[in-house]
Amino acid sequence: MGRLGATALGAFGLLGASVAGLVALAPGRAAIPGDTLVVGQLAEPKGLDPATVTGANDFRILTQIFEGLTRYRPGTLEVEPALAESWEIRDGGRTYEVRLRPGVRFHDGTPFDAEAVKFNLDRMLDPKHPQAGTGPFPLAHFFSAVKRVEIVEPLVVRLRLDEPHAPLLANLAYPAGLMVSPAAVRRLGKGFSRAPVGTGPFRFVAWESERQVRLEANADYREGRPRLRAVVFRPIADANARASEMLAGGLDLMVEIAPDSVATFREDPRFALHEAAGPHLWFLILNAREGPLKDRRARQAVNYAIDKRAIVDHVLSGIATVPAGPISAAFGPASDPELKPYPHDPGKARALLREAGAEGAEVTLLASDGGSGMLEPIAMATAIQSDLAKAGLKARIETFEWNAYLARVNGGLKQAAAAEMAWMTSDPDTLPSLALKGSATPEKGGFNAGGYENPELDRLLDDARAEQDPEARAALYRRVDRLVHDEAPWALVASWKQTAATRKEVTGFSLQPSFLLDLRGVAKQ
Repeated sequence: MGRLGATALGAFGLLGASVAGLVALAPGRAAIPGDTLVVGQLAEPKGLDPATVTGANDFRILTQIFEGLTRYRPGTLEVEPALAESWEIRDGGRTYEVRLRPGVRFHDGTPFDAEAVKFNLDRMLDPKHPQAGTGPFPLAHFFSAVKRVEIVEPLVVRLRLDEPHAPLLANLAYPAGLMVSPAAVRRLGKGFSRAPVGTGPFRFVAWESERQVRLEANADYREGRPRLRAVVFRPIADANARASEMLAGGLDLMVEIAPDSVATFREDPRFALHEAAGPHLWFLILNAREGPLKDRRARQAVNYAIDKRAIVDHVLSGIATVPAGPISAAFGPASDPELKPYPHDPGKARALLREAGAEGAEVTLLASDGGSGMLEPIAMATAIQSDLAKAGLKARIETFEWNAYLARVNGGLKQAAAAEMAWMTSDPDTLPSLALKGSATPEKGGFNAGGYENPELDRLLDDARAEQDPEARAALYRRVDRLVHDEAPWALVASWKQTAATRKEVTGFSLQPSFLLDLRGVAKQ
């Protein structure tokens, strides 16, 4: 389903040939068309149906093709209208009445309206929906509070919630809330993931596996035609290969720069280096269900054993900070400012392992060979393995390709003691609710791969979701921050500062706290 007909391919034939030849050309000789942006990403997308994927690598493509009812205001995590024109919140947060923008059409010419909104949400939430089989929908949890979607008028939709859910508007701005064409999904079924249809600034043209995803400007985009004619996303898994391709002139934009390449792009006048903080967390999921780390003391020992500062300074070349808790400082008052990271203390770690009866235990650490937001996963796993050995824990590393890794970990650790993971989030609720609540274990469709369960944490998260007052809600998340720090279901290692490089000819680009790409105003001189 990923290949289009001869007419569509013909229009991009020259572009495809140019991109294919970039690797072989000398620096500065690559002939990328002046109205085309070539983006180097770290992996092949898993899919292009926004309801079915979870990785920022895929999201960066999806947000060019699709829009949600809401979106993040540029440069912030604040929500503003997108396909929604306005909304009213009623019944103490149990009813959202949303008025849609008139005149919007999907790329296939079908109208975006209240029927389309109902289709999108019902497809994820109703197991009896005719297109429920196009899933699974791993982030449907974002909308689990929505018990009914009602069509009030052709451009007015009402969301009935079973309880107040403060993160809803932010979740609708997240890629899981992007609106797909109902007609295209009905026609293509699961094949929609290879031929996506949205309302966004760029239209899908073709997906050539292991080579590129190609998009073209949507001339009918409601905010005006983008300045670029086309965008090409190229998967280049090896970070050094991505950097080499950028230096050779084969890319216009490169995301997720390897730490040892940052200085190169900072100092080379041909490029602009972009850096920005955001709500990113790199951590080890610890197996709280079985094995030696079921004991809280052993999990705390892992946190004391890892020299996080050394990893940030030497493995990551300073492009990250050491986190104290799961709630990013990017969320302001929701993060506990008094909380401090676990200090590096191998002696204390060994003592805690001894108390837990885990000293000398042999454990398995699952690692990815790459992946969105994963920084330097192999080098970090090796450093962690060494640190654990010094504290009396013998770790064996098992490595997987990124998409295989996600399948392995998201199904539960299953006899592994720990697994690397990274999340970029848009609301303080997202990460703890999807990956730490007792109701979010893999058996229940969530991402709590370590099987940690704590009724107090669940209650705090439920209360915070229902709280409409921002200050009271932030206070609840500060308690979540401290509880997770103390209980140590994870080993919190690094919070990444986003990096990207653009050629000097690229204008109008900036990194976003959401870790998504906004290419609407980007151009090339």
